[in-house]
Amino acid sequence: MKVKVFMLIIILMATGAVAGYAQEKPMNHKLALGFHLNQNQQDFGFGLNITTPYFANQKVAMRLRSSLMWNQHLNNESTTVWSPYSNVSLGVVGVGGEVASFLRLYGEGGVVILFPSGDFSTKSYQFGGYGLFGFEFFMDSSNSYFIEIGGIGTGAVADKVMEKPIYSNGMLINVGFRYQF
Repeated sequence: MKVKVFMLIIILMATGAVAGYAQEKPMNHKLALGFHLNQNQQDFGFGLNITTPYFANQKVAMRLRSSLMWNQHLNNESTTVWSPYSNVSLGVVGVGGEVASFLRLYGEGGVVILFPSGDFSTKSYQFGGYGLFGFEFFMDSSNSYFIEIGGIGTGAVADKVMEKPIYSNGMLINVGFRYQF
């Protein structure tokens, strides 16, 4: 079920990107589709993100992300395993400034929903929030790399694992690539 939800989100994100392709937007403030690698606390993941065209004097946008994550934990045989789970987040991006024509500084905050694995959690979903600061480096008018550092708070606990550790809480780091249409 979780894999189906993740795939549906990816398809919806790709469909939105294709629909926005024909629209002409100002440079660096267009609809953007991206790929990211991320670390939420100790969990590694990767995923896709889509950013709306900027509005409110080209200073605000909305960003939807979906990630496939892996939680490292001990199973019943005391063997270390990586169990996959997914998350989806929706946030508001606020541009803090642009340094020359190649660097954009921004902040982002929003809500996140985790879809934990039954291997380490009894919950089917967990809500939380996140906030981050980002640096976007433009290679040209359509391609950029980004680095984001912030925090995530979900209250998620791996209650099926010995000592019931928390996960997807604490520091978050995202790096990736975006293409503006």
